Amino acid sequence: MAERFIIEVEPAKPAKDGKPAVGPVYRSLFAKEGFPPPIDGLDSCWDIFRLSVEKYPNNRMLGRRKIVDGKPGKYVWITYKEVYDIVIKVGNSIRNCGVEQGGKCGIFGANCPEWIMSMEACNAHGLYCVPLYDTLGAGAVEFIISHAEVSIAFVEEKKVPEVLKTFPNAAKYLKTVVSFGEVTPQQKDEVEKFGVALFSWDEFLQLGSKNQFDLPVKKKSDICTIMYTSGTTGEPKGVMISNNSIVTLIAGVKRFLESVNEALTMNDVYISYLPLAHIFDRAIEECFINHGASIGFWRGDVKLLTEDLGELKPTVFCAVPRVLDRIYSGLQQKISSGGRLRSTLFNIAYARKLQYLKSGSKYHEASPISDKVVFSKVKEGLGGKVRLILSGAAPLSSHVEAFLRVVACAHVLQGYGLTETCAGTFVSLPNQFDMLGTVGPPVPNVDVCLESVPEMEYDALSSTPRGEIRVRGDTLFSGYYKREDLTKEVMIDGWFYTGDIGEWQPNGSLKIIDRKKNIFKLSQGEYVAVENLENVYGNNPVIESIWLYGSSFESFLVAVVNPNKQETEKWAKQNGLSGDFNSLCENSKVKEYILGELTKAGKEKKLKGFEFIKAIHLDPVPFDMERDLLTPTFKKKRPQLLKYYKDVIDTMYKDAK
Repeated sequence: MAERFIIEVEPAKPAKDGKPAVGPVYRSLFAKEGFPPPIDGLDSCWDIFRLSVEKYPNNRMLGRRKIVDGKPGKYVWITYKEVYDIVIKVGNSIRNCGVEQGGKCGIFGANCPEWIMSMEACNAHGLYCVPLYDTLGAGAVEFIISHAEVSIAFVEEKKVPEVLKTFPNAAKYLKTVVSFGEVTPQQKDEVEKFGVALFSWDEFLQLGSKNQFDLPVKKKSDICTIMYTSGTTGEPKGVMISNNSIVTLIAGVKRFLESVNEALTMNDVYISYLPLAHIFDRAIEECFINHGASIGFWRGDVKLLTEDLGELKPTVFCAVPRVLDRIYSGLQQKISSGGRLRSTLFNIAYARKLQYLKSGSKYHEASPISDKVVFSKVKEGLGGKVRLILSGAAPLSSHVEAFLRVVACAHVLQGYGLTETCAGTFVSLPNQFDMLGTVGPPVPNVDVCLESVPEMEYDALSSTPRGEIRVRGDTLFSGYYKREDLTKEVMIDGWFYTGDIGEWQPNGSLKIIDRKKNIFKLSQGEYVAVENLENVYGNNPVIESIWLYGSSFESFLVAVVNPNKQETEKWAKQNGLSGDFNSLCENSKVKEYILGELTKAGKEKKLKGFEFIKAIHLDPVPFDMERDLLTPTFKKKRPQLLKYYKDVIDTMYKDAK
């Protein structure tokens, strides 16, 4: 029997009085003596930074690439003490504008040193840091400014025009705008007529030089940030996160990493490119700051990310599946174009190491020679020093995860959490190959259980326990801002209802198999759990992404598929079909082939008849945020997809009969 990485702390409860059954409450094996105690002296996010400045004043804290003659050069660093001195100036200038403790401060733009400095100034003065981001769709920035009553906003230079578009409405609340860079005289004139002051970064730093303000006392229960999440429906919700959530999370992450011998140290280097407006990146960066480690920023272009990695040489790389899928496709292309001999060698080394990992070898012992000779090139591609690759925000396909575990020469861990649970709530463990495709056991500072969902036939008490994931602990959010009603829907008796369906594995790791809300009923009365099916079909290398739909007036399913360009072109070539990728997506033979592949996958997984796809439409353009088809964390916006592809769906239903 494999080791079990969870322990039971409360027994299961059978169904009673119309309430569904609840499985046992579990916590991490690493918390069997209790949750990690709060770290001494850490009561707020400000303490995290302040204590590191005291301990590591001369450590490199924030770095960015200097552009020399239009070419990116080396990373240039500022130390913890240098950052601290700027943060104190920023804080004085904010207070000089009349913003007091409890005020709301917006931050809008790509990750950069000024983002972190503005955030730390909020932490210092007990302000709510409110990230603004435009990927929530048109009007979101204005909505957040007005809903959160943001009175001062820090904005990336090229985003200033977007903020100006929110006036006059936003000017009711927003009185001061600070650019991370420069501003033009025209822009200043434009906002003046709304009674708003606009400053460049350097001008703003001068504002507070005359008055020094004392830092207010901050409590654990104080809110430090309101993060708006898109949700897949309705207007954005403001998730209130307290100092306590973040300092509790840090203690849990520390215990977790120490327990698996991967503790962070001040020598660690992080590449900051996932949006700081999301809890995933914010939480990780707080962990790095807590250890006096270094954070280097990317240049803001995903195509140049590998080049930034090569220059920065990070030790920890956090990613969303989208980015890892890109890396995977790029590597596959390199392997297949490297000639037969090289690709044969690669495949032999790959198969052998995979076998060793499956049989329980630790990753650095599985195949040291292949690591040196064959896979070191992949490691170099990520800068050569990465020891942890962490994937979150959406499910990572098992074939990509397995591939990276073999070739990246680093631990590849998949995590799961929500803004409401302050990021990481589950994370898989290094050197446990049987956790592939799962999100691992809970982190050592939460309790979790599954609750049966009878209408979807998920039973938390069956031999394979399945149900809605519930979470309890100090990392949970403090409610939705100004939306008590929505808070009450998801927070019941101290438990947060995630809306996700999980399945416990024998070793205590959890697999996310479905989403509670994404069920629809076909005309014959059958319920279809769409996420589960998309995972089954989406595991196929010939497709990048799939969106399934079933109308309650029809008896079968249809789908829109983004085919994998490389695989599709390869198949077309082998089968004598010509034309570019767009015309191949129109080709009925290509459609037949891809539908055949999906049907094969369905048969292998023994799907029920009504779960098979009867018709597909191939879209060469991947689902994206530009067309409002995805949330910023790449979850599908189903109502929007339905609206966008309505004609295509009607046609598929008509033609498939």
